[in-house]
Amino acid sequence: MSRKKSIALSILAAILLMASALYYLPYYVTKPGMAKELEPIVEVEDGYDEEGSFMLTTVRMGRANIYAYIIAKLSKYQEIYPVEDIRADNESDEEYNIRQLHMMDNSKTSAIEVAYKKAGKPVNYTYKGVYVLRIMEGMPAEGKLMPGDLVFQVDDNDFESSEEFIEYVSSKKPGDKVELSYKRNGKSNSVKIPLKALDDGSDRPVVGIQLVDDKEIDVEPDVTVQSDEIGGPSAGLMFSLEIYNQLIEEDLTKGYEIAGTGTMSSDGTVGRIGGIQQKVVAADKAGAEIFLAPFEKGAKGSNYEEALIAAKDIETKMKIVPVDTFEEAVSYLENLKEKSS
Repeated sequence: MSRKKSIALSILAAILLMASALYYLPYYVTKPGMAKELEPIVEVEDGYDEEGSFMLTTVRMGRANIYAYIIAKLSKYQEIYPVEDIRADNESDEEYNIRQLHMMDNSKTSAIEVAYKKAGKPVNYTYKGVYVLRIMEGMPAEGKLMPGDLVFQVDDNDFESSEEFIEYVSSKKPGDKVELSYKRNGKSNSVKIPLKALDDGSDRPVVGIQLVDDKEIDVEPDVTVQSDEIGGPSAGLMFSLEIYNQLIEEDLTKGYEIAGTGTMSSDGTVGRIGGIQQKVVAADKAGAEIFLAPFEKGAKGSNYEEALIAAKDIETKMKIVPVDTFEEAVSYLENLKEKSS
């Protein structure tokens, strides 16, 4: 083979290699992420310090090219999911990212509310409107509203919840028009949108958006939670524990490295999350000694059961603790013996 032909084949192989790496399959791959200390992320004004630490756990996720797909197939704690299992029908990357960030915002708000109420501190809300998470394909809002828009009035009427907004729109008839006032990139605007009957058999008139409440929580002392790079609601439990621990004089960590996961509702309920086994792996690698997992009231296949399986498989010394509520997590930590030095 001539030198020129050899070089040409090498260049062609490199191009094909690069092209295949940039071609994405209709799958997502998830793998263990990190266990991140919360004290640098969460700051309660004049809050108390802690000897140990609370850690949130994450899962890394990305679109799969052929190489990532093959590696995931051969790896024990990497999972492959079809795109439709991760994103809603016709949901764009932008809509998905916005949805994840707003789920995180709601999780933080619930965590703050639960922690401050447990500490006996007052909690107040300022309602700002509803965020548009995604636009339903073929519905009236398509091309008129965008993901991330903040709708704050309908027909010049203020509303105090997404339920009120939906109730008002539902009182209309298909074909009627409603005027929505909204903010986009800090600028206010309005648009008239005709209503269309939902094709689920109910014939309920809708504009065709998936929405979520935008509420600003007001507490004293002030608290800041820097979670710009984290999406989804699964850090709710650990946020609430870190916030509460900074509000009270007693140190609930007792000197331990405590990881965990679980959504947090405003009533203190801890909910199921995805990727629990990958989060156990991440927590073990970070040196966590205790891992709090959603118990789901003992349901078969619960997060807690899945966490136990992973913990046994990787032979970790980390203790897996089941919790259904914020109160249960606090009670467990209050009864924990101080870590011996």
